[in-house]
Amino acid sequence: MELYERTLERDYVFKGKVINVRRDTAQLPNGKAADREVIEHTGGVTIAALTDNDELLFVRQFRYPIGEVLMELPAGKLKAGEDPLTAAARELLEETGAVARNFYDLGWIYTSSGDTTERLYIYAADGLTFIGQRLDEDEFLDVLRVPLTEAVRHSAAGGYGDAKTDIAILRFDAQRRIGMLEPIRF
Repeated sequence: MELYERTLERDYVFKGKVINVRRDTAQLPNGKAADREVIEHTGGVTIAALTDNDELLFVRQFRYPIGEVLMELPAGKLKAGEDPLTAAARELLEETGAVARNFYDLGWIYTSSGDTTERLYIYAADGLTFIGQRLDEDEFLDVLRVPLTEAVRHSAAGGYGDAKTDIAILRFDAQRRIGMLEPIRF
């Protein structure tokens, strides 16, 4: 069965600093036309950073779109053309003040493939040295440490309310237990 849809028209209804919003007309496999709303996003990274005491670094911050304070792993947006690993190292330093000796590639995910192009790259890090946060002027957050076993239990039991955090924790734990972690050279 043919599954692909072909874009017939593309109309940008909003262009912003972080996202663009489009309204497309697509031709379906059966030949009919359908409207598609798409959020373009440059992508992002999240990092499961492990201390020498087997604790994961978390940040607590207010998330304006949902009006709540969440506890999540360090994360951030990719700058245009930025390498995801470079972004992960930058975000880890900015948000937690940590520099990692080792990074591990845990893969990537589409955050919501039905409506956004955002691809999120997931990394783990260890061998941390703390040299001080470098928060952006519009960033306000607290850094917390949670024992890895407690974080895994919490993610497996229902989670932190943040999909990227839960996926990163569970992937990190699984890959660590089965010996899949290989340091990335950069």
